[in-house]
Amino acid sequence: MVRPNFMDLAFDEALAAAERDETPVGAVVVREGAVLARAGNETRRRSDPTAHAEMLAIRAACQILNSERLPECDLYVTLEPCAMCTAAISFARVRRLYFGASDEKGGAVESGPRFFSQAICHHRPEVYSGIGATRSADLLRRFFQDRR
Repeated sequence: MVRPNFMDLAFDEALAAAERDETPVGAVVVREGAVLARAGNETRRRSDPTAHAEMLAIRAACQILNSERLPECDLYVTLEPCAMCTAAISFARVRRLYFGASDEKGGAVESGPRFFSQAICHHRPEVYSGIGATRSADLLRRFFQDRR
C-alpha cells in the first residue's frame, strides 16, 4: 500500500482555497497514518476571522474523535501557523506539527512570538518546518500578485 504524502493533501486544500478566492493555506490532521480531517482557509466564505485551515481541521478532528485533545495526531499545514492557530495546536495537544513556508509577518512558531517557546505555552508539539516550503510560498506569492 502506498502511503499518502500528507503535505501534498494539505497543498491540495490550499489550491482549493485559492479557487474560492481564499488565502491559499491548507491543513490536514493525521492519526496513525489515516487522515482524520482536512481543510483550507474559509475566512471569507464563512465571514469568520477564525476560519483558518488549521482551526477548521482541528475542530473537525476533535468532533470525529469526540475529544478536545488530539495527542496522537499530527498536523500538516502549508504555511507557518499564526498566533491563534499555534495556541489552538497547543491547547489541542497535537503531537507533531509539520509546516511548509515560513511566515515572517504572521507566523508564531519560528517567526514572531515563537509561541511554543513562551512560558504560557503548556504543550509543545514536535515541529518540522520547511516541508514543501518553496511550493507553498510560490502559491501564496502568485495568489497575492494576481490580486494586486
